[in-house]
Amino acid sequence: MATSAASLTLATQARRLHTEELVKGMGGVVRHLAEAARELRGKPAEHAVAQRRRDVAEEIQRSIAAWQHAVVQGLQRALNHGLSAAKPSDLPPPGRQVLGDLSLVDDDTIEREILSSRLSLAIMDRASWEFSDLRSRISVLERREELDPQDMLRAHVMSRIVIDAWRAAGLSLDAWRELQATLQEELSLLVEEAYHETNRWLMSQGVLPEVDLRPMIRRTRESGATPSGQGGLGDATRFGGQPTGTFASRWTGTGQDPAATAVQEETRLMTRSPGFGRMPDHAEAVLGRLNRLIGRQLPAFADTAARAQPASPALRAAIAQVETSMRQQLRDTGPITEQITTPALLQQLDQRKRALKQAAETPIERATIEIVALLFQSILTEERIPATVRVWFARLQMPVLRVAIGEPDFFATVDHPARRLIDRMGACVMGFDASARAVGDALEKEIKRVVQVVEAYPDTGRRVFQTVLTEFERFLEHYFRNENEATRKGVSLAQQVEQRETLAIQYTIELRKMLEGVPVQEGVRQFLFQVWADVLAMAAVKSGPQSEDTKAMKRAATDLIWSAGAKVSREERAEVIRRLPPLLKTLREGMASAGLAQDKQDEQIHALNNALAAAFTAKSAVIPSDRLEELMERLETLEELLPDAEMQIDESLVLDLSGHESSELEVVAEGGSMPTPAMLAWARELQVGSWYMLDYRGRNEAVQLAWQGLRKQLSLFVTAQGRCVLFQQQRLAAFLQAGLLLPAQDEALTVRATRTALAKLDVDPARLLN
Repeated sequence: MATSAASLTLATQARRLHTEELVKGMGGVVRHLAEAARELRGKPAEHAVAQRRRDVAEEIQRSIAAWQHAVVQGLQRALNHGLSAAKPSDLPPPGRQVLGDLSLVDDDTIEREILSSRLSLAIMDRASWEFSDLRSRISVLERREELDPQDMLRAHVMSRIVIDAWRAAGLSLDAWRELQATLQEELSLLVEEAYHETNRWLMSQGVLPEVDLRPMIRRTRESGATPSGQGGLGDATRFGGQPTGTFASRWTGTGQDPAATAVQEETRLMTRSPGFGRMPDHAEAVLGRLNRLIGRQLPAFADTAARAQPASPALRAAIAQVETSMRQQLRDTGPITEQITTPALLQQLDQRKRALKQAAETPIERATIEIVALLFQSILTEERIPATVRVWFARLQMPVLRVAIGEPDFFATVDHPARRLIDRMGACVMGFDASARAVGDALEKEIKRVVQVVEAYPDTGRRVFQTVLTEFERFLEHYFRNENEATRKGVSLAQQVEQRETLAIQYTIELRKMLEGVPVQEGVRQFLFQVWADVLAMAAVKSGPQSEDTKAMKRAATDLIWSAGAKVSREERAEVIRRLPPLLKTLREGMASAGLAQDKQDEQIHALNNALAAAFTAKSAVIPSDRLEELMERLETLEELLPDAEMQIDESLVLDLSGHESSELEVVAEGGSMPTPAMLAWARELQVGSWYMLDYRGRNEAVQLAWQGLRKQLSLFVTAQGRCVLFQQQRLAAFLQAGLLLPAQDEALTVRATRTALAKLDVDPARLLN
């Protein structure tokens, strides 16, 4: 059935409204960008950095108006050309000057394409739901299955317009990189709002009103994220009603202002983290989309059983030739790898892809080559991967291609060992300061070793990836404990905390058993369980279980138990008076060594004096001499009674680790919100080496998970500067729940690369078959 004129008119009006919203909002983008440039200029920095920032601020002040004008002109040109973003002369293919069959690509053009791709991804990260609904409505109006690849509504078209306008206004790519975070944030907000307003107008016109716009819980620019934990639901119900879908399970309000209820604290994670939904189900969904897209071009691609076979002989030979060439070009020496730039790597990747496709014998092989090349193109343009490591990721392309051809589940499941290895290595190196560009010699050498092992066993596929993944996990445990200067001391302290807490629990349990049925005054009993067990544990950790210090603490416990028994004779009372001063001195020394504050020591000594006074006046029961001797013997050999099995740090016994706080180790004893079982499960799933953003004590900074204790009851996070922060599992889940601890990367490296590949294939699906 032919498309009606009225439907076409509505589609045209929708695009016009979308353009008007973008043009109208550009003024706000310019204001925030100018403000960001001024703030950047005022930040303290070394001379070279400060000078560069001053230059950027002056450049922005001089040319920002021209940029705004150029963006508006580009948007209007896109609108005036109808369905497509522009004619070929307006938006030429990126960076190509065609000379016969040759194509010349300069570094500047490649850099522009990288920045444009990142901006497009940032926009879609924020506005994907709104765009999906708008795409559905426009497709219905125009009776088509999909928008044109260069439709002006697509994020990558907007990104190209913005980048081209930036250069046309005389602004440098260096200035863009300095302000990239602000540019991506502001433009993403702008495009999202334009999509939203266009959707709302189309709904008012009766176009697909049943499509749920999924009003999102948003963080407005003004509300921000405060260290005190004050958040808000923001624009949670833009179209009325309550949040739906993922967020509905957390809506517990009753019509009151959410800012005045506990809901506010419970929603901080959602208001701060747009990547909250990026769990394994998100990754599976991304892979599902990829397979559906490929299936539309190659129906046979879905037949994994037929695809599970090695590459054709011609392609195997081509892969081997490429690997030999890569090893020669990307030699194992540091200075050489540092000189290889990202544009150079990308150009080589494109050349390799062309050569491999020419050698491929089937459409499925060519499609697989294209997808793997797109994945590695994304990985190699990930700016958070240091340059010295990026070349080792590049060398994994051929081994991964072999796996992708011979093991089709590489494209179907997120837990394939090859994916997991890339994700784990990426997670460990992507949190370092981008300006430092260094990850440590030991870690870099291990990544190099892993890649070389994979290259050495080209035909073992999944097994070699699984083997080196296991080895890499073992390396990380050793690395953070022994080789990383920033984490080594913190891990040692955290292990001492765990050992001390475990011993304290064990000592408490054994003391309870020993004193069961023994007539010991309650105050003395509680002192032994709650205070002295920790003192014994501290002495055992510091000096060893059989050291003189530990033995002295045990004798003090024996003396205390004896002194707390009834004293009926004059001789016994005289002996108590003689022993009491040195005993109290030892008790104070023990409590001080365990970190107990002076006022707390005074409280304990006062309570013990009262208990001993009761014993002195014979108000307490007499401890039989044989029972007392048995207690003394058991205390002396206490460690022999402790269980050999690993002891869990029971939350009911250890609720507060703040006693371990020191200048070298911060212990998180408060903050967060009541965690759900899902958050507790998430806390147990965090992986050593991964980076997070921690909001604690007025600081928001990147931290790396460097150590986890037995059963993951304790977790240590360390900044790049060596600041150590220790969590107990319940508190860790509370911080995750409240959004005070967030993954620095909201999705795995291979998942992000898959989404980037999807974006490119959406634009030009025919490249799979070329």
